[in-house]
Amino acid sequence: MSLPDFTSDSGLAKLEQFLSNKSYIDGHAPSKADVAVFEACSAPDATKYPNVARWFVHIAHFEKEHPNLPGDKAKAATLLGSTANTGVQSDAAKAVAVAGEDEDEDIDLFGSDDEEVDAENERIKAERVAEYEKKKAAKGPRAAAKSIVTLDVKPWDDETDLKAAEEGLRAIEVDGLVWGASKLVPVGYGVSKIQITLVVEDEKVSLDDLQERIADELEDYVQSTDIAAMAKI
Repeated sequence: MSLPDFTSDSGLAKLEQFLSNKSYIDGHAPSKADVAVFEACSAPDATKYPNVARWFVHIAHFEKEHPNLPGDKAKAATLLGSTANTGVQSDAAKAVAVAGEDEDEDIDLFGSDDEEVDAENERIKAERVAEYEKKKAAKGPRAAAKSIVTLDVKPWDDETDLKAAEEGLRAIEVDGLVWGASKLVPVGYGVSKIQITLVVEDEKVSLDDLQERIADELEDYVQSTDIAAMAKI
């Protein structure tokens, strides 16, 4: 068993679906399984594959630590490996999967199991699909995907005004960004860093852009920033 071709649309589509409810390839923290998939990918189109793009950027922040991460690269092939029957789900199969997620839906999309599908069965199936789509539309859009992020903000030295630095951080406003609690964490030699949590809407907020903006607007206070932790909520 081997990894799918993550340079192809079909491979990225499979990875997008896999990461739709996961932050990492295996478990709840970065591992060598993430490294194996990361090395097989290039930066994805965030518009087409938002979950893959979110994961890719996050794992990139651990690139220097990749050799020392726990786990086994082979686990990625076990979880995502391609087989003779591997492929992107058909539209009908996706419809069944979505219908199964909605506990309050009790709609049979396919009608009879009879292999000889006649015109009447096709009509019934079309009516049921239309009914399902109507109910789905009535519910409105799904809640936006969000992530909670722990950001380490490192000052230049022990004389940096950390209070002013934090005020500068919270003054940065981005649609889809909410600043949370913060604390000072000693680093050494009298220097402390700001560790602050934030909640972001994945499709609206680019963490790379946010870190670049912090570096530009708070260059007198901030030496660097790092993502210490990230999880979907």
